[in-house]
This record gives sequence, structure tokens and C-alpha cells, in this order.
Amino acid sequence: MDVTELLLDIANISGGVLLGLATLDKWDGESNFFNKIAGVLAPFQTVIGCALIVLAILEFWDGLLFNIVSIIGGLLLLTHVFGKVPALEETLRKISDKLMPFKAIIGIALLAIGVLSLFNIF
Repeated sequence: MDVTELLLDIANISGGVLLGLATLDKWDGESNFFNKIAGVLAPFQTVIGCALIVLAILEFWDGLLFNIVSIIGGLLLLTHVFGKVPALEETLRKISDKLMPFKAIIGIALLAIGVLSLFNIF
């Protein structure tokens, strides 16, 4: 496993926790484990989103389907930044709006991909 794969795994896990928080919180019960992790990760949402996109593009052909999920997760994490890119704002917002109903599913998928890849299961 090289450095970019490891960083992508960490970004997948982090992004998965942030995007899948609503579902993870239901599974967690009253310990608030995932809420605490998300609270620590929330200030880094932009960095995690950028890392998901850039690292997935660098590793694109190594696991095509998984990297597409990473790119989609990165786009969802960067929705708050789209207003700062006027040329692409409308297109990025349309993509984001269409993906938003699947936010939790994509988050759980990112979390699973990150953990499985971290342990070299696939």
C-alpha cells in the first residue's frame, strides 16, 4: 500500500463519518461516539472533500467504482464551497442537489470502502 492509497483510505473513512452521520448516530445509540468524531472532523470538511476528489483521481484506474464513489463523496462535502467558483457554481449545485438524497448511503459506502481497503480486504 502506497501513501496515496493510505491517504485515500483515511479520507474515505473521514468523509464517510461526516456524510453518514445521521445513520451512524441512529446505530450508535446514546454513546454519541460518531457525533464526537464528526465534531472533530467538521472543521476539516473542505480539506477532506478536496482530498477525496484529488486522491481518487490520482488512483482512478486502480479501483474505478470505489474511486467514483470517493469523487461523489468529495463533491457532497464541498457543497458549501461551490459559491466561490462562479464559473462552475450552477453545474456543481445541480449535481449536488441530485446527489443530496443519497448523502447517507454514500457516506456509509465511503466508510465501508475506507475500512475494507485499509485492511486490504479488496
